[in-house]
This record gives sequence, structure tokens and C-alpha cells, in this order.
Amino acid sequence: MKITFFGGAMSVTGANYLLDFGSKKILVDCGLFQGSKYAEELNYSDFKYDPKTIDFVFLTHSHTDHIGRLPKLYREGFRGKVFTTKPTKDLMARAFPDNWRLVAEEAKKDNHEPLYEIEDIEAVMELVEGVDYYQRIKISEDVAVTFLNAGHILGSAIICFDYKESGETEKIYFSGDLGNSPSLLLPDKDFVKDAGYVVTESAYGSRVHEDVDQRSKVFREVVEHVIHSGGTLMIPSFAIERTQEMLFEINKLLNTGVIPQLPVFIDSPLAAKMTEVYAQYPDYLKKEAHQFGKNIFNFPSLRYTETTADSKNINDVPSPKIIIAGSGMSNGGRILHHERRYLSDPNSAIVFVGYQVEGSLGRKILDSSTGSLRVGQTEVKIFGENIPVRCLVKGIGGYSAHADQLALTEWVRRANQAKKLKKVFVVQGEESSAKALTEIIKSRVHVDTIVPIPEEEFEL
Repeated sequence: MKITFFGGAMSVTGANYLLDFGSKKILVDCGLFQGSKYAEELNYSDFKYDPKTIDFVFLTHSHTDHIGRLPKLYREGFRGKVFTTKPTKDLMARAFPDNWRLVAEEAKKDNHEPLYEIEDIEAVMELVEGVDYYQRIKISEDVAVTFLNAGHILGSAIICFDYKESGETEKIYFSGDLGNSPSLLLPDKDFVKDAGYVVTESAYGSRVHEDVDQRSKVFREVVEHVIHSGGTLMIPSFAIERTQEMLFEINKLLNTGVIPQLPVFIDSPLAAKMTEVYAQYPDYLKKEAHQFGKNIFNFPSLRYTETTADSKNINDVPSPKIIIAGSGMSNGGRILHHERRYLSDPNSAIVFVGYQVEGSLGRKILDSSTGSLRVGQTEVKIFGENIPVRCLVKGIGGYSAHADQLALTEWVRRANQAKKLKKVFVVQGEESSAKALTEIIKSRVHVDTIVPIPEEEFEL
């Protein structure tokens, strides 16, 4: 069997791995590159393989950097079968139309054809089958696939391929994005013990999160700061998982009387749709997530804004208030309008609760701060304007949906319990993070570990 790394190699985004079993060609993920103009060029370039020859696509989860080029794959000839978990399928169905709107706007602005058309979304979704965790899918006489719980976002999966090679059974595990367990909402990620090969993410491969027990405390301190100063709390948030976790945290603060009732806005139609999906899969959430009732994503002071006019009307609501809006890296979406208005306000605050890729506006704002509870030091450009960053800036890594260096290393260590692990491939991280994790795994797990370069091929 051969594996080739066509995306996610020395890059956080664009996950795209080709497994060639001879009789079957399989892709794991088909993600969008994100974070820079060069990423856009990569998205529009031709696939380095013929989409018509791909038999199956297996998707780890519904984030755009793992699914975003799937309609393009269909547009260029793919007609095989797509497998993912049932929640991921439902989240994809809601995410793709919003993704297409952004793709179309970008194409119009840059005066070129869009990456794909809405018809490609509809057609490729017809090829998607949702499956359960731990359901074994036999795709040929010699290859079977199983989805395990990755604990990253709703429906996220570790994917195991077990296959026959020279009469022996081998297993290769793709971590997808591993969760930062314990999560507020999801059961802890699964560990494996019999890997022959591992392809692991490394987004936080060079960092260690603060204690997850501290994340709620730090968030509460920021909320209290805004309430006491009469400011606005901005939370740039991904529509999936981070938004729902923030709703849970705010609901908890309100229910326990830690903070008074204040207006909370979900200024993202997509986040509202994704929250509906979460409500449809209560069995995928941990029992503790239901401590404040069945409808954990709703409370009296919460308001969802659908239209642009609704979004603008938030400005007329007196502070203190909380605004949760996309995009999670401040690369677009309604959060930009709020950042333009409130970043310069010393009474306000902005909290980053997800990974900020290098080159994104969110990363620039976050880098303007020391990371402590203090005001930023610089200015950023939004809609062509130079906006000074005077508000409190805070990144809370404990809310990250990604496992940190310690958790990633432990996951790989436990994957080698059967002492069958031959090689570890470190992907989905900036080069420095991937290389840092590689060295830690080598020293602690004592297994051959490498960072593949883009388009590098290996015979397993």
C-alpha cells in the first residue's frame, strides 16, 4: 500500500491523503487550504491525481479544512462513495451552502470562476453515507474501515484502515483532529493500541494548553471585566463546537448566578444552523453537558440574528453585552464589523477560543497582546481602515478543540501498546509545530517519526 500527502503536509489546513491499495484508491479528507492568498492559489490548482480514479473518500469531520474541496473533487470527475459519521453528514449539509457563498463572493471580487458551483454541492452530497462510530465498513476483500471517536467536534472521527499486506493484517490510523479532552460537551477521545502506522495531527505540537480546569475561570474573569467596565465582549468563533461550548459556558454562569442576565448574541446564521444539529444528537454529548436541562443551547437572554439588519441592530443594544460571531479566525464574516467598532474600546474585550492560523487577522490581533489580561499593543487593518487594538485581548488555549503536545504524544504512545508501530507521520501543523512534535515522539515513544513534505509518497 502507498500513501501520498497531497495536503496537510507542513500545513495546518488542506488535509488530503491518498491511499493506494492497488485495487482501490481512497482519499482521507479533501480540505480547503486557508489563511493566505497562497492558500487560495492551492485551492484553485488542479488535483495532483485524477479525481475520476478515486473509489472512496473518508472524512474525519466537518471543518472546512477537511471537507472544503469535496465539491471541487466532484466537479473534476469524482463519482465514488463518501463515508463519514451521521452528525458530520448533517453538519456538512448545512456548512456547504455557506462555504459556497464565500467562494462565489471571492471569485466575483477576484474576477474568476468559482472553485465549484452549488450544483456540485448537491450532487456530491448524494454520494455521502453517514455511519455510526465503531461500525466496520468492508470496502473490498482486503480492506475494512472503522470510525472511532476523536472527541474534537460533534461527529469527529479517528479513521482506522485494516488491510492485508503480504498475508498479514496491518492497521493505519488517521487521527483527524484529536480533541482536547476533557471537553465541555463531548465524551473523551478514543485511544488505540494496535497501530502499525499513524498519521497524526500537530496543530498544537509545540505547545501545552493551560490546565483545562482553568479555562472556565479565565473566561469568567473576562466576562466579569466586561460587565464591570460596561464594554462588549467579542468572541470570534467557529460555527461548530466553539460556539456551542461558549453557549454552554455562558448558560452555566447565568444559571449559577455568577453573572447577571445580559444580552448574548449569536451573530451567525450558520452557527444557529449548526447548533440545531447539536440539539438533534444528544446521545453524542456527554451526560454532564445536560446538567442545565435538555435545551443547553438556549436561555432567556440569548438572541440569534438572522439578517444583516438584525446584525447591525446589535450596535443599538447598550453594553455590557456578548457577541459570538464568525469567522473563528476573523478572516471574514460578521465578526469583522464588531471588531472594527469595538477593538479600539478599552472597556471591551476580545477572546479567542480556537486556533488562529498564521497569517489570519485573528492571529495578528492575538499576537498584539502578551496573552495576559491586558490591552493589546498595535493596530490591525479591517475593511481598509487601520484599527487600534485598545481592548483587552485574550486567547484561552484550554478551549481549543485540539489536543496539545502532551496529549498528542500520549495518544501516539498508547497506539504503540501492541509494539507494532512502524512509523508515525506528523501532519496538520505549521512546520515548527510538526517538527517539535516529531522530536518529542522520537524521544518518548522511540518510533520512526517524520514530517512529510507536500506530495511525498511512501510505500508501507
